[in-house]
Amino acid sequence: MAYNLLKGKKGIIFGALDENSIAWKTAERVHEEGGTFVLTNAPIAMRMGQINALAEKTGSQIVPADATNEDDLNALISKSMEILGGKLDFVLHSIGMSVNVRKGRLYTDEKYDFTTKGWDVSALSFHKVMQSLYKADAMNPWGSIVALTYMAAQRTFPDYNDMADNKAYLESVARSFGYFFGKEKKVRVNTISQSPTPTTAGQGVKGFDSFINYAEKMSPLGNATAQDCADYTVSLFSDLTRKVTMQNLFHDGGFSSTGVSQEVIEHFAE
Repeated sequence: MAYNLLKGKKGIIFGALDENSIAWKTAERVHEEGGTFVLTNAPIAMRMGQINALAEKTGSQIVPADATNEDDLNALISKSMEILGGKLDFVLHSIGMSVNVRKGRLYTDEKYDFTTKGWDVSALSFHKVMQSLYKADAMNPWGSIVALTYMAAQRTFPDYNDMADNKAYLESVARSFGYFFGKEKKVRVNTISQSPTPTTAGQGVKGFDSFINYAEKMSPLGNATAQDCADYTVSLFSDLTRKVTMQNLFHDGGFSSTGVSQEVIEHFAE
């Protein structure tokens, strides 16, 4: 059901890869709610995904950009404002990658060149995106910037590896930049700490299927799906959340507040 929550609003969505990705689902929901946007991803990711189909479905244009490259970001923002006819109202940062995880290296045996690359893509890119937006004065007052994170920033999940450190940094950037964006430009900055979600990136984590089942048993409301996250993101882009900023918002069915569930107790009592 659509409510026209984003009618007349314009933005950029980073990270749509395929129909399993949260960014993809969010783009569909933003379109349903009347928003218009530019889609962007790194050129190599675009070759791997099906972003052209999403652009056709939502009537959107695609502007390739490497989110770690400041020149690319500046060009993306300038081109997006040209395409959309003015300043932006929302931006979604849905980007994450760990070379150490991909290469099967343990947290106790990181290759630091890999670590630096993953940090740049997954976390520092969020600062680069916001700095480019800030310097270009590209956001309308009461605009909203959202990045996706995971509660490994607060708790240890061994196989999440250096992505946990990246997410902790990402959340800190949201708070720090959120202060300046709010104080000086009345723009909101928040992160959504999502349930483990079977996206292409998520499934690259060792033991993911077992963990998603565990999280389901631990969450009173069950795991939040990619579609659920898209709905929540739309609410943060809308005018209904104009005073919410600098927050890390847990969207996980209650997992983050549950010490142990009855289902888990019963499992170990068997």
